[in-house]
Amino acid sequence: METPIYILEERRLRENLRLIQSVAKEAGVEVILAFKAFALWKTFPIFKEYVSATTASSLSEAKLAMEEFGVPAHTFSPAYTDDEVEEIARCSSHLTFNSLSQYERLAERVAKVRPGISIGLRVNPQYSEVGTALYNPCAPGTRFGVTDKKLPERLPERIEGFHCHCHCESGSDVFERTLRHIEGHFAPWFPQLKWINFGGGHLMTRKDYDCQRLISLMRGFRERYPWLKVILEPGSAFAWQTGYLKAAVVDVVEDAGIKTAILNVSFTCHMPDCLEMPYQPEVRGAEALPLEEADKGDPCVYRLGGNSCLAGDFMGSWRFKQPLQVGDTVIFEDMLHYTTVKTNMFNGITHPGIALLRLDGSLHLLRSFSYQDYRDRMD
Repeated sequence: METPIYILEERRLRENLRLIQSVAKEAGVEVILAFKAFALWKTFPIFKEYVSATTASSLSEAKLAMEEFGVPAHTFSPAYTDDEVEEIARCSSHLTFNSLSQYERLAERVAKVRPGISIGLRVNPQYSEVGTALYNPCAPGTRFGVTDKKLPERLPERIEGFHCHCHCESGSDVFERTLRHIEGHFAPWFPQLKWINFGGGHLMTRKDYDCQRLISLMRGFRERYPWLKVILEPGSAFAWQTGYLKAAVVDVVEDAGIKTAILNVSFTCHMPDCLEMPYQPEVRGAEALPLEEADKGDPCVYRLGGNSCLAGDFMGSWRFKQPLQVGDTVIFEDMLHYTTVKTNMFNGITHPGIALLRLDGSLHLLRSFSYQDYRDRMD
């Protein structure tokens, strides 16, 4: 298929799903799919073989859960709006409020439109080891969750669960330390609850992740609080290392001794986390170098530049096996999670297609994009 295109590998996806299913079973917890990281609904039939629920952060995601996954969502939003909250409730089995004020204003309406819905409250243990401020939900001044000092001794009658999100692609050792803070701050309220959701960021499919440690932590927690149903909602873990973005070189330019290979993809449009995090992605067959090494005169060292008009739409540098030419393929590894859901059509540049590499080796196009898609966004 022509570039640019995201390619999801079914074999790798199923390997991740089997591992996640195994961890959930051994730990005695429920692991659900977070749409904020991966929402390719044409692959949901595969997911439904391994997981039975999803988590949503908006009306659109909640509707996707109902319409395409076939079950109501576990929903959390920093703030529900009056014109959407009732429809969100109709599409949700669990609905978590971010503040007591939102709960007080909207909980009765939610319960009325969906009797039996399980209502939760997001709490903030004031501890997180996430190093990048952009992704730290517990940083001082955060808009997320309620601290223990702001909770009444007796929770409002409709609250059945706590939701706590503190991680970003973290290990089980981080969760072990975080869990001590969660229990230290909120255990007095656990007897009033039916469930607790430890959020996302549990990167259990990463090679160095200690799954047995997570299983042991969860078993111990459940022994201490056997009445609590435990939920985890990782995003990246499901699609971690399951596919790539295939691009091509369209030009090579040089300035101040720095060569830039301009591609038919954009970092700001198609790989936004690379600039936001930031992080330098792995390029197949190339060696990642510090940026300052770009001007050493090596004929095989290049920055990679996107094809938008944003001056900062580039990253670097990489050393390739041979000098790059127009038409050469460049493959960015691990580009499915938090990428297909965050892409945009800035500048109206060509948007990558999305394909599934099936177990039998055939490539099935899930979606292609055209001028009409760009035009419809402006309609």
